[in-house]
Amino acid sequence: MGLDDHPLYSCNRCRNPIALRHNLLSKNFKARSGQAYMFSEVMNIVLGEKKEIQLLTGRFVVADVSCSNCREVLGWKYLKSFNDSQRYKLGRFIIEKAKVLKEYS
Repeated sequence: MGLDDHPLYSCNRCRNPIALRHNLLSKNFKARSGQAYMFSEVMNIVLGEKKEIQLLTGRFVVADVSCSNCREVLGWKYLKSFNDSQRYKLGRFIIEKAKVLKEYS
């Protein structure tokens, strides 16, 4: 099976491939616009500046994740957690469902 056989998630604005289905860890996250996905890996993105934020589950250092093509902000990457129970999120990506399309190539 090649890359073309797998569903992928693309930027809603420009259709740039962002993530593969097998890297999807959870569909049960919340983001600014509502429902969001957690991915172990993403592609074709640019990371923004590190910033400390307060989320529902605690305080984190995150960086915005933007599409490398159109620069649309798609979500964020967890870089640091101040709560031990939330450390499993480190290095993971939250991508807003409203910002991506599920596609089959």
